[in-house]
Amino acid sequence: MKIRPLHDRVVVRRSEEETTTAGGIVLPGSAAEKPNRGEVVAVGPGRTLNNGEIQAPSVKVGDKILFGQYAGSNTVKVDGDELLIMQEGEIYGVLED
Repeated sequence: MKIRPLHDRVVVRRSEEETTTAGGIVLPGSAAEKPNRGEVVAVGPGRTLNNGEIQAPSVKVGDKILFGQYAGSNTVKVDGDELLIMQEGEIYGVLED
């Protein structure tokens, strides 16, 4: 199944949770913080401006992104994957190599 977001929404697959700290302490699943990075899976056509034009999104499918802790509070399950749906404005930046 595919998902096609509308307007300026972005569908993101959250990165895997860290299970050990930098000091080597293993954290149980309930104590581990949810990661604030992920990969863009789908992108909407863009935001509609006041003059009726559509502003293209700044991210594309495959981009690795950073987002806030409470961004993408809307989660959906598609083919067993838990995906976040957020507005493009909730994305802090794109990670580049």
